[in-house]
Amino acid sequence: MPLEAGLLEILACPACHAPLDDQTAAETPELICTGTDCGLAYPVRDGIPVLLVDEARRQA
Repeated sequence: MPLEAGLLEILACPACHAPLDDQTAAETPELICTGTDCGLAYPVRDGIPVLLVDEARRQA
């Protein structure tokens, strides 16, 4: 289930403050940092983004 557009506009990567790409419609819902140096993927659990750097994974 995709996040509301208004919510996605105000969310940013806590590590580098870049915008986040909504990948919540995928099998593993997450928000992907669009920063060139960061690239963290934050999980979305039960429709709630978990924007903690410790919970994020590095993209391959």
